[in-house]
Amino acid sequence: MKSIWEKKSIMIMTACFCCLLWGSAHTCVKIGYSMFSITSDNSEGQILFAGTRFFVAGIMVILAASIPARRILIPSKSDIKPILILALFQTIIQYVFFYFGLARASAARSSVISGTTSFVSILMAVIIFRSEKLTARKVIACILGFAGVLIMELGGGGLEFGFSFIGEGFIMLSVLSSSFAANLIKEFGKEHDPVLLSGYQFMTGGAIMMIYAYVMGARLVSDSHFSFLLILYMAFISCAAYSLWSILLKYHPVSSVTIFSFITPLAGVFISAAVLGDKQAISINTLIALVLVCAGIIMVSLEKVSADNDLTGVPE
Repeated sequence: MKSIWEKKSIMIMTACFCCLLWGSAHTCVKIGYSMFSITSDNSEGQILFAGTRFFVAGIMVILAASIPARRILIPSKSDIKPILILALFQTIIQYVFFYFGLARASAARSSVISGTTSFVSILMAVIIFRSEKLTARKVIACILGFAGVLIMELGGGGLEFGFSFIGEGFIMLSVLSSSFAANLIKEFGKEHDPVLLSGYQFMTGGAIMMIYAYVMGARLVSDSHFSFLLILYMAFISCAAYSLWSILLKYHPVSSVTIFSFITPLAGVFISAAVLGDKQAISINTLIALVLVCAGIIMVSLEKVSADNDLTGVPE
């Protein structure tokens, strides 16, 4: 009997839901930094904030998965290695490089570089993991999605050319780590419970980030009673989005899932406009970007296996 997660309609709705959650995270991060007085150059404070969020998210995932099982999910000996590997690439490396790089690169350039995640994930699936084919349709879809992100950022007037290894270079390393982790989840999901791996890698990675930031002198202090409620919501974002994303990667090709990540920056713009009142963020460029991203997603979603547009010859 086929799993409900194998249905394309479920995959599309779930992927969109995940991207909407991640899009709301951008606004929540801005609000959180304000509540905890974390400045843009306070990388240690940002890592402590993120680590706390991920550690709590890990607890949420394990508790949520343990309730229907009527027992606390404990990783087996064989789960330890994939948990540590995922904690390293999906949480620690990805977010440490992202926060350090974001402090030294413009938000616009960081967003554009992050927009390459889908294409990098697909290239890794084809070249390194050899889990699927690279087709003309996938290439065009990624180009359309990236063009959408680029147009949206150009519309903000803040995109300038330039490169610094400890700025844009670190953001690129974050993208490579995230893309590698997406493919690892696909591989590990063949023999391990993706939800269990998600929960424990969050707890492990979050704890390491918290310890590092605390040793470096970072502290979370806030006068707002809503600050820790915000952390709980952000933990829920990670708990729900990454767990569901991991399940989708188990049952679908990496390209079919990661192409939806182009929705995240667009969702961030619309949610920011609604919550923070940043109405200027929505422009004709944003609408054009939305059309391009949707076109790219539709191209991949409607793709059928065909030898005519196979660019690699990688066997199924």
